[in-house]
Amino acid sequence: MGTTSADIDAQAGEREDLLAIVADQRGNLLYTVEGISDEQAGLTTTVSELTLGGLVKHLGDVQRTWLAVVDGTAPVAVGLADLDPDGNRMTEGETLTGLLDAFHTAAAEFDRAVRQEPDLGRLVTLPQYPWSPPEPITWSVRHVLLHVFREIAHHSGHADIIREALDGADTTARMMEAASRDADVNSGAGVNSGD
Repeated sequence: MGTTSADIDAQAGEREDLLAIVADQRGNLLYTVEGISDEQAGLTTTVSELTLGGLVKHLGDVQRTWLAVVDGTAPVAVGLADLDPDGNRMTEGETLTGLLDAFHTAAAEFDRAVRQEPDLGRLVTLPQYPWSPPEPITWSVRHVLLHVFREIAHHSGHADIIREALDGADTTARMMEAASRDADVNSGAGVNSGD
């Protein structure tokens, strides 16, 4: 039995729904880091060593790493020596703007690969890490996409706590303020009427 146009339409709808929730989580992270300086992006504000800049860097890397798994360019095995010890921290000379640019580039490339993927059920083999079980692990592209969503959501929560400890900013409140401003602008309330 072959693939029907209804199957293709259903998969396209699912794909866009999944990409939309990933984009939503990226947006949450971006609200959290909006308006901070490079110095603030590198500060630890909790007992964790995580920083806002380090999380942006890590999530850009996460998307690039999983893109390589999807497109078949990931290494077969990754040893401890292959892991970047600075992969979760903003290092001297890095800027939040540079890290955000890399994050956006990785997001666009990941999304493009997912949109071009003909079959979200296609299986991909994950690299072997020191903590992996001995047998190879395979996931569907759909599973990879859901994993990327989970990673971004997980670390967006960390970022929210770090930002609140930094300056009291609350991501949800900032999102509501932005939505209110957008609604005002779209309704004409934000337009100067000449009064």
